[in-house]
Amino acid sequence: MDEGKNDLINGARMRMQKIKLTINGKLYELILGYEVQPWHTLAFTLREKLGLTGTKIGCDRGECGACTVLMDGRPILSCLTLTVECDGKNIETIEGLLNSKTGKLHPIQEAFIESGAFQCGFCTPGMIMSAKALLQRNPNPTLEEIREAMSGNLCRCTGYIPIFNAIMKAAEKMRGMT
Repeated sequence: MDEGKNDLINGARMRMQKIKLTINGKLYELILGYEVQPWHTLAFTLREKLGLTGTKIGCDRGECGACTVLMDGRPILSCLTLTVECDGKNIETIEGLLNSKTGKLHPIQEAFIESGAFQCGFCTPGMIMSAKALLQRNPNPTLEEIREAMSGNLCRCTGYIPIFNAIMKAAEKMRGMT
């Protein structure tokens, strides 16, 4: 449907409103009231409407961090963020970290694997996205800064030492790339 076309809804003429999101570099235009509802969370839209299932929904209350994605480079809890709030924003999910040209994992993903920083993997996408946000703003974090940055992400399997070690290893890798 054209953005300028009018549609008859509940007996009233209403203009079709589109929500525009750039997700992992690709522009999506979703029609409000049809493809996405005003109450849909970003996590729901990513998973159920766009098929980007790397983002996990753990608690659905903003307590575990499994749903963390980056919006304009900052970590957000996608289970608490309405899709309509993301209009015009750049969203990055775990799927966006893979180098599409080479098929190579992001250095943070490599470091998580090398450090054994996950077991079941459910919390891992949110952990990696939080770590990416940290390393973008601070390429040489201290252990205390890593702990603080990761404080919103819960893991029930591994404990946190392998995760912190992986982030330190990723920081080294990323500094070596520049």
